[in-house]
Amino acid sequence: MILWTSSLPAFVPFFLAAALVPFIGARARAVVMLLVPVAGALHLAGVESGTALKLSLLGFDATPYRVDDLSRLFGYLFHLAAFIGIVFSLHLRDKGQHVSALLYAGGALGAVFAGDLMTLFVFWEVLAISSVYLIWARGTERSRSAGMRYLVIQVFSGVLLLAGALLWYRQTGSLSFEYIGVESFAGALILLAFGIKCAFPLLHNWLTDAYPEATPTGTVFLSAFSTKVAVYALVRGFPGTEMLIYIGAVMACFPIFFAVIENDLRRVLTYSMINQIGYMVVGVGIGTELALNGTVSHVFTHVIYKALLLMSMGAVLHMTGRINGSDLGGLYKTMPWTTTFCIVGAASISAFPLFSGFISKSMVMSAALEGGHTIVWLMLLFAAAGVFHHAGIKIPFFAFYYKDCGLRPGEPPRNMLVGMGLAAFVCVFLGWFPSVLYAILPFDYEYHPYDATHVLAQLQLLFFSAAAFTWLKLSGIYPPELHSTNIDVEWTYRKLGPRLVEFIHRWVSAADQRLREIVLDQYRQVVYLLHRHYGPYGAMARTWPTGSMALWVAVLLAATLVLYYV
Repeated sequence: MILWTSSLPAFVPFFLAAALVPFIGARARAVVMLLVPVAGALHLAGVESGTALKLSLLGFDATPYRVDDLSRLFGYLFHLAAFIGIVFSLHLRDKGQHVSALLYAGGALGAVFAGDLMTLFVFWEVLAISSVYLIWARGTERSRSAGMRYLVIQVFSGVLLLAGALLWYRQTGSLSFEYIGVESFAGALILLAFGIKCAFPLLHNWLTDAYPEATPTGTVFLSAFSTKVAVYALVRGFPGTEMLIYIGAVMACFPIFFAVIENDLRRVLTYSMINQIGYMVVGVGIGTELALNGTVSHVFTHVIYKALLLMSMGAVLHMTGRINGSDLGGLYKTMPWTTTFCIVGAASISAFPLFSGFISKSMVMSAALEGGHTIVWLMLLFAAAGVFHHAGIKIPFFAFYYKDCGLRPGEPPRNMLVGMGLAAFVCVFLGWFPSVLYAILPFDYEYHPYDATHVLAQLQLLFFSAAAFTWLKLSGIYPPELHSTNIDVEWTYRKLGPRLVEFIHRWVSAADQRLREIVLDQYRQVVYLLHRHYGPYGAMARTWPTGSMALWVAVLLAATLVLYYV
């Protein structure tokens, strides 16, 4: 049975465009790609909350498409992010990247509008498979290796989700994607699947490993969808789960130390991404209406300002071929627009008043205080100072101002500037008019970010953070930008993994050799007994033996088959 609605599932136009793009010219391709997110967002605006597509197939009741206030907000965000990313990538002649980006955006929309766990699983894997090309498309050995590791981990997350969904169905008789919790083993498996894609501590290295190796445009799309789908899934399935408060607090803090010493500026931004997702996870764990609104609004603002920062660094990489802080500097002279847009992104992620980060990050921190989580609030305060150091100051300072690296590139292609300009406009617009975002949040809760206490506290934090950076830099204590490799948790499995595989291979080889010796020995004994009793050809002339002789013949046949197939 199929119950249709008048609403077209949001992923369908993106998938259709992806099928069409390889067969049309550059101008038509640009028009189609730009129209898809615009038309999709306008269509979504006319869909009523509660709209759903329900299927009954093989005894399962599925809801592959469901619209409510929560999924609608993510739908708007992903259409906007897709549009900005497409504008930024229009100069590309690689149709594969365009197809991959469209499928990736469609997969993200399919996931957030999924009303059941099996549909979520399908789009969970679509996200993994469609996005890996954006990493491989860079064409380097590092990107190929990082992409393969990324794909394995993402698919493994999907396997955990599938296992958890099947156990959940066995336990509850329903696949509906609503509150799940961690009271059951199925819930724990699903949370682990979400945690991998959300980059929980110790599960985060796929992000810092793969995203910096993607193409300059690919990283923009990667930053917008996978982890944000995971945050959406946490909001849907695990609100108020207390352990997430502490997981999120750790996420907000530990990346700071890696980001400060990292030389690759895009990798700095991936650590910063984990830091910002930590705020979102804390909000999910607190679970109040204010906290969940803070989480969702911070997802919205974060996608835009993180895309802006990655676009600015992508423009630098595109024009100079360099991305390490030690190899850059002085670019403000010939890339003034890119520099300006980067500063807007830096101000937004640092939560300067009148920029978008301020109106969302403060909601989560206020929720932490209201919930009595004073230590967590202090950790988030430390994280806020840290992100100003490594993303608010370090990125624009070392890329554009620190020293004159001798490079004189011009501005990137016009479409890249337009993409950055759109993102910068959204960052400033939301900072000035937060009510526009607050009006579409899923929960009714009145919040005023421009309270005098909030503004003064944030300005003091930013002032003292800037003073600390200046003192550390002038005194020579601040870590220099060096060509180096930072050792993160990933090196545990990068080093131990091959050794473990080698150990298993040696053990299996030894066991295989011993088994062969045993079988061959038995084979020789059977042949010897047959030869002894019947001569070399006598056994073939006799009738089928009985008793113990039949057993030996069976052993002979079995041994022969084993040797043949092994």
